[in-house]
This record gives sequence, C-alpha cells and structure tokens, in this order.
Amino acid sequence: MDWLWITLGIILVLIGIAGSILPILPGPPIAYAGVLLQQLREPNPFSSKFLWVWAGIVVVTLVLDYIIPAWGTRKFGGTRYGVWGCMLGFFLAFWMGPWGIIIGPFLGAFAGEMIAGQDSKKSFRAAVGSFVGFLLGSLLKMTICFMLLYFVIKSI
Repeated sequence: MDWLWITLGIILVLIGIAGSILPILPGPPIAYAGVLLQQLREPNPFSSKFLWVWAGIVVVTLVLDYIIPAWGTRKFGGTRYGVWGCMLGFFLAFWMGPWGIIIGPFLGAFAGEMIAGQDSKKSFRAAVGSFVGFLLGSLLKMTICFMLLYFVIKSI
C-alpha cells in the first residue's frame, strides 16, 4: 500500500510542477497534497512541524503569485494606475487560459499607465515589468514544487 501513496504523491507533485506554468492548476497546493499523501505511509516520513512550515510556504507563494506582477510593474516605473491595471488585467484575463494570464497583466498595466497620462514608451516599460513579475512568480512556484518533489523522493 505504501507504493500507492508514493506513486500518487509523485504524480501530484509532477502535476503541481505543470501547474506552476499553467495558470489553470494551482501548482504548489497540488504538490503539497502529494507531500501530505506521504503521511499515510507507516512510519510517517515528515514531522508536523515540517508540514506546517511547508503549508505556510505554499500559502505565502500563492499570495506572492498575485503580488509579484504588480511589484514588477512598479519596479519598472509604473504608477499606481499601472499596478491596479496589472492586477485587474490578471483577474479579467485569468479565465482566458495560459495566454490570458501572460497577456492580461501586460495589457492591464499598459492600459492603466495610458489612463494615468503616461506616454506609450513609459506605459510599455511598466507592462514589461508586469511580464517580468509574472515570470518571477512562475519561477518561485516551480522552485517550491521541485523542492517538494525532492522531499517526496527523499522520503522513499
């Protein structure tokens, strides 16, 4: 029975890695579920402290995934309008799949900056910042998921 939990855990972590790139799947929570499945084995491979710490890391990662694109917009010279446009673009385009997640924050930041009265060059720069933020968020999620895969494999 242990091999069933190990196999399902590894599959969930691999789905979590895919979900780090595909916006339809919440990558880190799925990967964390793979770690939790390992607790059904005897003896339990992870301590309660380990599980609580990683639960916190997963929650923080989820929050940062929404904040980082807005931070990128601000870092590349965007105004408050660009930051709000980035977040609105993300939420509005989320339902459009992977391309919507990439293009939404970019177009939202660009539109927000144009509404704020910025010229198109500054608006484009802020939109690039939102895209950089998206890439950083994806990298963070993938890093967390690969670490969870490491722990699952190490527990075998």
